[in-house]
Amino acid sequence: MKMNRVQFQPGLSMHQFMDLYGTQEKCEAAVISWRWPKGYVCPSCGQAEATFSSFRRGRLLYRQCSSCHFQCSAIAGTIFEATKLPLTVWFLAMHLLTQAKTNMSMLELSRHLGVSYPSAWLMKHKLMEVMRLREDSRQLSGRVELDDGYLGGQRSGGKAGRGSENKIPFVTAVQTTESGEAELVCLAQVPFTNEAMTDFVNKSLVRPLTVVSDGLACFTVTAKAGVHERIVVSAGDPTAAYARFNAVSTAQSNLKTAISGAYHSIKFAKYAHRYLAEFQYRFNRRFNMRTIFGRLARVACGSPAMTRTFIRAAEVGC
Repeated sequence: MKMNRVQFQPGLSMHQFMDLYGTQEKCEAAVISWRWPKGYVCPSCGQAEATFSSFRRGRLLYRQCSSCHFQCSAIAGTIFEATKLPLTVWFLAMHLLTQAKTNMSMLELSRHLGVSYPSAWLMKHKLMEVMRLREDSRQLSGRVELDDGYLGGQRSGGKAGRGSENKIPFVTAVQTTESGEAELVCLAQVPFTNEAMTDFVNKSLVRPLTVVSDGLACFTVTAKAGVHERIVVSAGDPTAAYARFNAVSTAQSNLKTAISGAYHSIKFAKYAHRYLAEFQYRFNRRFNMRTIFGRLARVACGSPAMTRTFIRAAEVGC
């Protein structure tokens, strides 16, 4: 039997991870190398390759610029800013989230890390926001399969079907090879209107390309936006739909399985964009499990500080 190259690839083992990032000092050294790969740059005066003195204040390592005397901790201005948890816990969280076969809930993460559920919730949402920011500029080209989907379900006593108040619409676009094998995915929380779909096409699809979609009315804007070719897969021909629409159908199925298998209570109206971004980030880096941790950690070090208020308030309207 042919082995799946994604499922059976070697990743970053726990033993390897602990050798690289098992102490606070190793984590700090990694953060510093990722934040200032060409040498320390003072956040205050902007002097490149600035000379500095180092000292510790409590658990944190600080640097003081020799020119302006500005003091800066290694984690200031990053998503780790103001955290009460050691960097070893944050690094372990990133390792668990990137190496797990499926999504990991906040409750499971809290048990693995030995932290409270609110702390695990905040960590997970900060890291998902980092993933969202990284994937926000994702663009697809060539052959792209396009389909609509919904997150959430019917509330008791509410409307059924697409009119349900608890269903959040989103678009799935999958870039494939000419033979239909999935390469990259782009997920967007957007209402199914011509205006919203035009914005999505202009932002996320690079022309010329070939779009394969079903008959949803708003998908007609792909042709109006100057897309090279558009193929409509009819719902009345399931054989053709499976053969020419398999990548996007599989991606949507995997997304819903990942969410339903890990999470049991999600405020989709408020946080759906982050859960979509988590799946997109992991999917687009699924062929190299050895490096996905380092890539996420490096981006986290370059991301701006995020307060609890910001994380809880961030919302994408539909």
